[in-house]
Amino acid sequence: MWSGGHLNAPVPATQLRVLFVVERYGSINVTGVATELGALLSSASRLCGRLEATGLLERVPGPDRRAITLRLTPRGADLLADLRRVRRGALAEVLAGMDTDDRAALRLGLERFHEAVVRQRGEAPLGFSMPA
Repeated sequence: MWSGGHLNAPVPATQLRVLFVVERYGSINVTGVATELGALLSSASRLCGRLEATGLLERVPGPDRRAITLRLTPRGADLLADLRRVRRGALAEVLAGMDTDDRAALRLGLERFHEAVVRQRGEAPLGFSMPA
């Protein structure tokens, strides 16, 4: 269900991942993006350049002019909001088709999963996710 939503996105899934990383941090440099993606710096830089060319991302000089940070443009933020809206609608349709008891069981299972993650990591999971 999630991967199908990427097929209608105006940018490839890899570029969407960059947008989600930048959104999560608010502003981040290319090195940070590369680290988050587990990618080479040169690859992350090219991805960011493509997103900047399409008006979804902007490079902003830092206080010392050498440090460049990345931020979503309003258009980039709108794209992610639109993807989330579509995905939430699709998820709502699936959930609406489920029996009440099954939805309750799913909720309990997800709560237990979350608790297990917290126990394993010793902290709550990070807020980063794919567009949902």
